[in-house]
Amino acid sequence: MDRDGPRIKLRLEYDAPLVLGPGKAELLRLIAELGSISAAGRRMGMSYKRAWSLVEEMNAAFAQPLVDSSRGGAGGGGATVTPTGQRVLHHYDALERLLREGGAADLAAIGALMKESGA
Repeated sequence: MDRDGPRIKLRLEYDAPLVLGPGKAELLRLIAELGSISAAGRRMGMSYKRAWSLVEEMNAAFAQPLVDSSRGGAGGGGATVTPTGQRVLHHYDALERLLREGGAADLAAIGALMKESGA
């Protein structure tokens, strides 16, 4: 265990089919920050094709798209996280906080049962 303590990686599995986990949440955050699917994918070390595939998967699973994109060209393309996408991120982050804060005692108890490392 590192000195910062355990990390929680929330992974939500829906029948849509959709898995919403830390990777897709980070992709949405980076698209919101950078305004580009390709730039967000590059920042995460993935190809544009992979990033676009993840965006399409998320958009197809929700009643409203999470990302709105426009094609490139002379004026350049771009992407924005829609209000629905912002709400999904808000709720995902709230669940992570709930687990981290509400589960602190359980995380510590599990950590106390682990072997010592680096001895």
